[in-house]
Amino acid sequence: MFIAIAAVSLAIGIVNALSGAQDAAWRGDGYDVGRRLFWEMSSVAVILLLLPILVLAVRRMRRTPGLAAQVGIGAIALLGFSTLHVTGMVWVRKLALWLAGSTYDFHFSLATVLYEFRKDAVAVALIGGTLWLFESRRELKNAAFAAPSGPTASQQPLSSDLIWLRDGTSRIRVAPRDILWVASAGNYIEYNLADGTQHLIRGTLAGAEGELARFAIVRVHRTRLANLERVTGVDLKASGDFELTFDSGQTLGGSRRYRPAVASLGGRIAPA
Repeated sequence: MFIAIAAVSLAIGIVNALSGAQDAAWRGDGYDVGRRLFWEMSSVAVILLLLPILVLAVRRMRRTPGLAAQVGIGAIALLGFSTLHVTGMVWVRKLALWLAGSTYDFHFSLATVLYEFRKDAVAVALIGGTLWLFESRRELKNAAFAAPSGPTASQQPLSSDLIWLRDGTSRIRVAPRDILWVASAGNYIEYNLADGTQHLIRGTLAGAEGELARFAIVRVHRTRLANLERVTGVDLKASGDFELTFDSGQTLGGSRRYRPAVASLGGRIAPA
């Protein structure tokens, strides 16, 4: 991935330098391609050094639910990247020219900063998009390797009494007995454990329901599954809805539509 991005960046830098030198020659200025190559390569070198920032930002965005949160992470990454890129590029040029007995003036102004920021925004968009595609491909390969018979499943059983919660390259092993309830959260599902731990895993509630039904973890609401083995009390509501109390003291609401699912709890609830 790094080699591919470096190769493309170097190629773009060389083309820009040659084009700039040719444009200058057509305007009657000297064809100083060496100086223009130095400007471009100093910029490319700093971009490659800052590449880990974009890698971390893309991975964080992929693991963060919600478009607004993802856009916020991207904006922060862009501002940080552009600030470090311009600062690093200027000091590389100043140092190199100082060693050569010359000077460099960045001509700092709002117009110059906006000019550099505009170029950085395009670079971040292109590099970020490339990183996103690489991450998607890597996750698909890992999923296929880990679960060849069902690469899109969000959980893979390790044994009859343990399951894996898997989201991309992250894998967490839990005992079904420790799960109190599972709730839908957009494109994710949230596992709530008896010790208060929560795990947000990419997937669908329907997929989790099919995997967990054999552990008596069943649907009690359109957006929730509950572990009936951990239920110690049921409170019926006049509306037909109900509230489950777990052995941890926590409670969870269920809807009238799913009352038959909990009818086995000591015969305390008759099907609606």
